[in-house]
Amino acid sequence: MQNPLNTGASDQGIKKGEPIETDALIVGAGPVGLFQVFQLGLLSIKAHVVDALPHPGGQCMALYPDKPIYDIPGLLATTGRELTERLLKQTAPMGAVFHLGQEVSAIEQRSDGRFDVQTSKGTLFVSKTIFIAAGVGAFQPRRLHLEGLAKFEGKQVFYSAGASADFVGKHLVIVGGDETAIDWALNLAGEGPLRAASVTLVHRRDNFQAAPASVARMRALHARGDIKLVIGQPTAWHAQQDQLTLLDVTNTDGVSLQVPLNAMLVSLGLSPKLGPVANWGLDMERKQLRVDTEKFSTSVAGIFAVGDINTYPGKKKLILCGFHECALAAYGAAELIFPDQSIQLQYTTTSTKLHKLLGVSVPPDEVLD
Repeated sequence: MQNPLNTGASDQGIKKGEPIETDALIVGAGPVGLFQVFQLGLLSIKAHVVDALPHPGGQCMALYPDKPIYDIPGLLATTGRELTERLLKQTAPMGAVFHLGQEVSAIEQRSDGRFDVQTSKGTLFVSKTIFIAAGVGAFQPRRLHLEGLAKFEGKQVFYSAGASADFVGKHLVIVGGDETAIDWALNLAGEGPLRAASVTLVHRRDNFQAAPASVARMRALHARGDIKLVIGQPTAWHAQQDQLTLLDVTNTDGVSLQVPLNAMLVSLGLSPKLGPVANWGLDMERKQLRVDTEKFSTSVAGIFAVGDINTYPGKKKLILCGFHECALAAYGAAELIFPDQSIQLQYTTTSTKLHKLLGVSVPPDEVLD
């Protein structure tokens, strides 16, 4: 029988190298992926985490970091940013290792049941179990669609600031009006050593989706001439000797302005793409992974799916439902990772073992072993 996890494409095969061996690999570092780290840790299972974004938090951090969330148990209100910070603090004792800014590109199952896993950056793993917590998919930056502009990507056009030192002394155009675009403008137009020669912020309207304090700082820098602000849509580009030199920006009145540049940063938001998950040979329904509701296992034993990426009768796409799924998936994985052990349910209120793991101190008269 053909291995359902073998993509069959030779360029996606597992490369030779020194892989990282782990009991659990979590694909996705959103709130559900982070809580999966915690639940595994309570069962003495250490995990590695892979996420396409350069930071933890997933959709919460990518799309609504500062919008209120009201349905997290025990919290009257929180935000995507606060929830991510709380979860990272909660998972800290579990010793997870994060591999950010990369996607899982290939999975193959070994004869002993373990999985060979490779990421888009060439990181290799051998894992006993895999947890897919990819939400609605891997988030990818929305491209600036100007014909022929793609040939400058990675050379003069970038969708991530990466090392800010790369823009020192450059005439930089930043396209976008969200928190990321404003932060880039503030950092690279500042007075520190990492400063561009000029910073021009281009946005389609004079209204920005960023924290009011950040917008106020940007406008103050614009008022004193440290940031140029151009309202309009990029419509064309010009180059000399294969070097990008000008960007045409057209305003709402149809008037076009040419902006000089030799580097461009683009922040037009993120869009989810299911990506390589669709090619892993797992049973799917409407771009979601079918799972059971006992262990949240997929159609391949040892691969679990939690959060918005999965589907089952009665599924509700809520963070709190994903948290519930993490607990049952962790116990399902423990049976595979520790086949010769009886997995006992332990309560964090009473288990001295878990108190030691979590670094908490409980008065002796409150501990019930």
